[in-house]
Amino acid sequence: MQIRINELVTTVDDGLTVGQLAQQYRPGADVLILNGFPASAETLLSAGDELFLIKRGEIPAPDELEYLMAARHTPGIHARLKAACVGIAGVGGLGSVVATALARIGVGHLILADFDVVEPSNLNRQQYFVDQLGMPKVEALADTLRRVNPYIRLTTHRVLLAPDNLPVLFAPCSVLIEAFDRAEMKAMLVDTVLERLPDATVVAASGVAGYGSNNSIQTRRLNKRLYLVGDGSSEAAPGNGLMAPRVGIAACQQANQAVRLILGEEL
Repeated sequence: MQIRINELVTTVDDGLTVGQLAQQYRPGADVLILNGFPASAETLLSAGDELFLIKRGEIPAPDELEYLMAARHTPGIHARLKAACVGIAGVGGLGSVVATALARIGVGHLILADFDVVEPSNLNRQQYFVDQLGMPKVEALADTLRRVNPYIRLTTHRVLLAPDNLPVLFAPCSVLIEAFDRAEMKAMLVDTVLERLPDATVVAASGVAGYGSNNSIQTRRLNKRLYLVGDGSSEAAPGNGLMAPRVGIAACQQANQAVRLILGEEL
């Protein structure tokens, strides 16, 4: 009979239990998931079952993780995501969330640039942890992303971005995420990319502060190579701070727009 073992279609003998199959395919597996639920080793397998065999603390081999991700995204889509390179300028509240989403979906190469270090005030919305306080953000984020996807390619630059270095650092990227806090840095990045990186598209953000309506955060196409995410008006101010839920909504819209661009979609 045929079943799936860690997403791979496999022919097995009739009458096997989950435990017996685990001993054949992954000795020492101590988490047995059958059709989405924990199963005992004595559970009898049936044709069409989906079995995940997990050994706690063991990192899947590259080909196994690749197959698992491709099965979730469909192979053709996964291959295009894996071949893509996305740049993220600023890895704070927006950029760290974008990077995490893109690493999880299997984008093959991320270029991260930021000059800052992890501070206590970052922990309310950024993808960092208490034990990373004081670390350069690009290094801390790279450590986290490798825990998500140990086979992702990461290029990190601890640098203050400017018109002279930005085109060089992000030259391989087809999509560039603008994730700065300051308006002048946002404008600098957009202007530089549109003028000097003709093959790249920018996904920028403006207006993500506070706890206003979810639906006011939208993705708009401003021109052929520039998208803007946010409500366009809500700035950080007393009583209207930068908060994880709304920043996260905007960041995931940026990440999803990057995926759409990689896959040939527009808006």
